[in-house]
Amino acid sequence: MPPGVEQRRHPRRRADEEVFVTDVLRERRVGRLGDLSVGGMMLIADRPLREDALYQFRFELRDAAGRSRPIEVGVHELWSASLQGGATLIGFRIIDIAPEDERRIAHWVQHGHLGGG
Repeated sequence: MPPGVEQRRHPRRRADEEVFVTDVLRERRVGRLGDLSVGGMMLIADRPLREDALYQFRFELRDAAGRSRPIEVGVHELWSASLQGGATLIGFRIIDIAPEDERRIAHWVQHGHLGGG
């Protein structure tokens, strides 16, 4: 594959605003959304998380009217990279998601906001 060509299965969108991500089991913020697709997400973490671990995350995306709507995903940590300043980028594969939330993420990736429903 030529250099610079993405090898991702799903299109993804970078978060244009701060979207905070919460660990549902601990009810603790773990960072903010870097980018998102229906198959995965990148977290800009406040601190490193356990490698190769499973998490249940919740975050809110805005609909076309600007209202926040919560989404929950089960994820598996695939990779991480430390940044200067103490933040950590962490890549996750989404392994559990409600069909409605998957449709909402697909719409957000394409349009920059959630659709109806």
